[in-house]
Amino acid sequence: MRHLAIILPLFATLAAAGAQTPAQAASTPREAAIEKILSERESIAKLESAIVEARKAGVADQALLEARFLYHVDRRDDAAITAMLPEILKQRDAFKIEDTAIFSTEDDWLAVVEYVQAVAALGRGEMAIFKRHITEAFWLSPGQAAAFAPHIERARLEDAMRSVSIDFAIKPAPLAPGETAALGTLIEGRKAMLLHFCSPWSRECVAALPDFITTAGLLSANGIAVVSVLPADTPALLADARAMIHPHSAKPTGAWVIDPAPGSLARQLRVRNLPTMVIVSTEGKVLFNGDPIDARFWETLRRIDARIMRPGSGDGGSP
Repeated sequence: MRHLAIILPLFATLAAAGAQTPAQAASTPREAAIEKILSERESIAKLESAIVEARKAGVADQALLEARFLYHVDRRDDAAITAMLPEILKQRDAFKIEDTAIFSTEDDWLAVVEYVQAVAALGRGEMAIFKRHITEAFWLSPGQAAAFAPHIERARLEDAMRSVSIDFAIKPAPLAPGETAALGTLIEGRKAMLLHFCSPWSRECVAALPDFITTAGLLSANGIAVVSVLPADTPALLADARAMIHPHSAKPTGAWVIDPAPGSLARQLRVRNLPTMVIVSTEGKVLFNGDPIDARFWETLRRIDARIMRPGSGDGGSP
């Protein structure tokens, strides 16, 4: 899927606090280097190249670490954030306000240290440790609650998904006229199923559609059933959905169905935002439930089939 630059509110606020006006920006080589490392988002290779130059310009290690951290947060790459934990813990007590590029207080930095430890614990499934660190992050930076909330929601969602099992006997009505097929028929002979929850009335879904079409073709070619699930069956929405996908009718987009009522898949899977991707095993177990820009989406697919790589990436990583 196309990368969408989304920085969590905490770190967007911190970055804004350290931002310069156009007149101030790049007034010295050091300031230009800091501006470059904080704004580089094209690739990790380009960021590392910018960091090398920044170090030559005299930018402190604290600011270089902050730049790497913001890069991975922007891409919602929890695995990469977790990998930074040893370096962040090493830097925890070495913080100097004159060396930071984005923080206004030491507590803001310490909140990030707690946040990274919480993300690492969440990845290991250690909920008690996650709760302890995320609570401390709240305590240190209470004004940034919105930054930490997504991880709490993720922890609660993952816990809820452990008891969910998709009933493949469900027969959702198709968007296009034709025979209704059970989910079991659609996944038959496949390695897993992708449920793509979307709506033509969501601007985010419409904007992401070309990327979804690319992903659908890739997954279909690699043995993953693709099923797009539309919300409530209303004539206007269904007409708009048909119009939305019509330009792509020559491409493999998978099945397009209407969320059944009763027995809503969206309700069972606690879908709150669109688009949402849910990867389901052949046993009906939920392997991933979340935003398509989440790095764990592609990690989950690669665990199913190592040949599946994110479009635009040579190794399955972010383009």
